[in-house]
Amino acid sequence: MPFLPIFSPPHSFLRSFSSMSTSVTPSSSVKARLRGVVFDMDGTLTVPAIDFPAMYKAVLGEEEYLWLQRHNPSGIDILQEIENWSPGRQRKAYEIIADYEKQGLHRLQIMPGASELCAFLDSRSIRRGLITKNMKAAVDFFHLQFGITFSPALSREFRPYKPDPSPLLHICSTWEVQPNEVMIIGDDLKDDVACGKRAGAFTCLLDETRRYGSAEYEHVEHKPDYKVSSLAEVHSLLQADFDLTP
Repeated sequence: MPFLPIFSPPHSFLRSFSSMSTSVTPSSSVKARLRGVVFDMDGTLTVPAIDFPAMYKAVLGEEEYLWLQRHNPSGIDILQEIENWSPGRQRKAYEIIADYEKQGLHRLQIMPGASELCAFLDSRSIRRGLITKNMKAAVDFFHLQFGITFSPALSREFRPYKPDPSPLLHICSTWEVQPNEVMIIGDDLKDDVACGKRAGAFTCLLDETRRYGSAEYEHVEHKPDYKVSSLAEVHSLLQADFDLTP
């Protein structure tokens, strides 16, 4: 995979992590060019449909789950936790995870504002990609169910997965754009925002429930450039702060 140089978003575009506003005007009159938007799937493009706490308990056992929950306030990376398990135990864990994911497909709903945002991006010829830790079958089901496709659409079969920047850098390479011409939108600090920051892309955190407004997240390593409470807010944000020349 070709390696692209790492770029950091201009400081003039950084937003206050504690603010939910998307109306702040950057200090510079020169807008950054945006040529592509990469989305997370679960909890971003789709309404949360997987009972993650129940899944984690089923994989880890309740005692280990509670211990990890206490020591990982930003969330548990279940795939990372089972990475070094024995083959047999790991295989069983993946079976449990896949079963919960399949159950989630029956309840799948598109996130409000997702269709409209994708239509806006299409109207401006802005590329759309997807990175998820869900299985490829779930991505294929999403494409078929809602008639909206993303390319590239990387599932957990692509290694290494986020928060490693490799998936995002792979998409940038495929599109032949620089990371600082791309924004990643997701609902998870430890995966989506960290992945984008490590790649040098713009980051937007979807925080519907405002869980990331609490004090425990004030000193996290990777803070998003933007934070919104709905995908509907992204439309005006992009128009106000970016040059949307394809």
